Amino acid sequence: MIEPAVLVVDDEKAIRDFVQKNLEVRGFRVSVASHGAEALDIFNSQNIDLVILDIMMPRLDGLETTQLIREISTVPIIILTALGEETDKVRAFDLGADDYLTKPFGVGELLARVKAVLRRSRWAEGTIRPGNLHHGDIAVDLERHEVAIGDKNVELTPTEFNLLVYLMENMGKVLSHRMILQNVWGPEYGDEHEYLRVYIGHLRQKIEDNPSRPEYIVTKRGVGYCFETP
Repeated sequence: MIEPAVLVVDDEKAIRDFVQKNLEVRGFRVSVASHGAEALDIFNSQNIDLVILDIMMPRLDGLETTQLIREISTVPIIILTALGEETDKVRAFDLGADDYLTKPFGVGELLARVKAVLRRSRWAEGTIRPGNLHHGDIAVDLERHEVAIGDKNVELTPTEFNLLVYLMENMGKVLSHRMILQNVWGPEYGDEHEYLRVYIGHLRQKIEDNPSRPEYIVTKRGVGYCFETP
């Protein structure tokens, strides 16, 4: 079995070395870059399974790099942030990042996040699930990982696909934030409500006629969300 290839991008050599050493000793194949432009050159020339990307970098920062990667790939992206960079974190999620680590972080937290995003990506892209889901105008082909609204195909990232399937499979049930996070993101999660807020927003933009007045993904204030058929 070929171990996952990880691209680590940070202008701080100490961070690059720390992440590279702790991933390589566990069998990962690791490439490193010190800024976004160098990262894109590597990404376009190698098969990368995961990108770990700092936000604050010279030449091409993490937000710009995330946006450029998302134009061509759904590869999982973990962003690295410093304390107090809440606005940048939300912006990175809006651009398509999958997870984040706040500096300083330990080996255990690093490995947990890496394993979680790779697990989610492989579940969506590699697991064959027979059958279909069909509620209202939304049709999901579980085997092909395809989503259609009426006669229009909708492109979803692996996490967006996982989230939509989980909501549809539990149609009519009020699902708490923690329940959704642990079933879609993994058992390591539970309090990362900003993940849900951003990804629910992404889904609404793609499947709702009027995202500001959603009919499918309905907010249950103080509890969570419920998938309903208009």
